[in-house]
Amino acid sequence: MEAKWLEDFVALADTRSFSRAAELRHITQPAFSRRIQALEAWVGTDLVDRAVYPTRLTSAGETFRAEAIDMLARLDETRAMLRGMRPASREIIDFAVPHTLSLTFFPSWLSRIQAGGAAPAFSTRLQALNVHDAAMSLVQGGSDLAMVYWNPRLPVQLDPRHYDMLVLGTETVYPYARRTADGRPEYALDGKNDRPTPYLGYTPNAYLGRIAELILSEAKPRPALEQRYETDMAEALKVMVLAGHGVAFLPDSAVRNDLAAQRLACAGEAYTQTMEIRLYREHPAGGGGKPVVNALWAYLNAQQAGDV
Repeated sequence: MEAKWLEDFVALADTRSFSRAAELRHITQPAFSRRIQALEAWVGTDLVDRAVYPTRLTSAGETFRAEAIDMLARLDETRAMLRGMRPASREIIDFAVPHTLSLTFFPSWLSRIQAGGAAPAFSTRLQALNVHDAAMSLVQGGSDLAMVYWNPRLPVQLDPRHYDMLVLGTETVYPYARRTADGRPEYALDGKNDRPTPYLGYTPNAYLGRIAELILSEAKPRPALEQRYETDMAEALKVMVLAGHGVAFLPDSAVRNDLAAQRLACAGEAYTQTMEIRLYREHPAGGGGKPVVNALWAYLNAQQAGDV
């Protein structure tokens, strides 16, 4: 049993709607339904009455709802207690960062900050998560700062009354394939193929997968694809692309070096979306907050204003 199944179930119990609960949990409705079914299999009984509409919990579901809320509260209390037992350092900043950004954008961004000379001295502790869980880590107190992708069609929604935000840059997503000796992509999304193009995709809960699906859904006509592989990490997809297994949608930071080395080629310039890279923190009410986080945030604000 996974804690996220409990969070899914509580969201369903609150909204009484699979589609609305899936939206709040930032996953597709089929994936959300599978997680509820997995929870029911673990519990050993139906928690949702699927014979009626709108959605209603069974009597067992109503009982389990209170238990799920209690279990989640106790997990949060236990985590807070254990974090309190860990040797504390006010100079450590905890980051929650999506897997792809943790491997591509984050290291160079951190190097630029530390090379500037005017930034506060600090050490980092990084959690590599998906976009949704990175945001949840910030909300639940598991991190000081969350770095996430953001697109107006697929926004990460953190209340601006409670969370401060900075835009650190942008990432553009295109389809890529292995580059051939004559400089062309091995596979292309140009509508000229007689057979479906081998496609390397993301798992349904991956934010980049939802960006890729947004690109494909807006394509006229939608290219014919044959999915050959699925993972939640862009770096893993890139390895498969470099091995010649097909086309994958990848962000700028993941492919920059491979494009320069002429190992990859864009497989369709018309198939694209741009995302912002955003940094969030909880607003330090009443002058509180971790001092080193406040100092870094002030430095980043001044940097964007051109004062440093």
